[in-house]
Amino acid sequence: MTTFASGLFRVSSDVAAAVAAGKPVVALETTLVTHGLPQPDGIRVAAALEDAVRSHGGVPATIGILDGTVRIGVTRAELERLAAATNPVKVNLGNFAAEVAAGGVGSTTVAATMFAAWKAGIHVFATGGIGGVHRGAAETGDVSADLTALARYPVAVVCAGAKAILDLPRTVEMLETLGVPILGVGTAEFPAFYRRESGLRVDRRCDSIADVARTVRTHFDLGFTSGLVVANPVAEADALPKELHDSALGTALLEAADVSGRGVTPYLLDRMRALTGGASVKTNEALLLNNARVAADLAVALAATA
Repeated sequence: MTTFASGLFRVSSDVAAAVAAGKPVVALETTLVTHGLPQPDGIRVAAALEDAVRSHGGVPATIGILDGTVRIGVTRAELERLAAATNPVKVNLGNFAAEVAAGGVGSTTVAATMFAAWKAGIHVFATGGIGGVHRGAAETGDVSADLTALARYPVAVVCAGAKAILDLPRTVEMLETLGVPILGVGTAEFPAFYRRESGLRVDRRCDSIADVARTVRTHFDLGFTSGLVVANPVAEADALPKELHDSALGTALLEAADVSGRGVTPYLLDRMRALTGGASVKTNEALLLNNARVAADLAVALAATA
């Protein structure tokens, strides 16, 4: 275990050694454990993601907050503490310091995980889907801090696009405004989480991991301080059928009209689970595992060019 000078970060010995040696490391978030998936699926999938990273030659670094410290490379016991916590805090950039100072238990969102990964020298991160501009944001101003983090921290985020519950056209437009490149893995179209297509274009289609790595490496070598979205669509066999997806999403959005703030995303994901008879959870798990494998491949390719 390595502790930063501030004592606020603790990096597991295997992650610290891998970063120091320039080996491929992939950051993983913990909001999926506490808010994204029902238990016991959360713990099971988190462990499966770590296994997927290892099987593709990477070192997993799952990130969470426990006892007033940011844990980078949590243990299985620590994951179980997060999962068993009563009302664990969903930690974002805005409440990050306050939750660490309070000494409680928190899971890290995309934004918080990007920040912690960057602090630890990790530049590849696998997640399900990024947050973005919420529907109705023109009236509410509700825009995810994930976009702010992508503009600030040089981390390549492998994801199945943005969550389908968002305003995807405005999310893609905001990424362009913030100077965050979108690379499509084998696709010229921005994925829509449960679905492969959104009708929106990516900045560059990359048909191999070598192509992705070359573009990411060039982005970093040029001195850009923003991150990148590595948009990796869910496999066709695992995507939700269009009619089921559109029907469930439309109903969930109507039902969520009175929900606001950090509760919107978990509420909508839960309703999608119920309205699809659990099919959305299977799709979510499949795309998470796919992203972890691609992220490990990307980390391996980047390490070879360092």
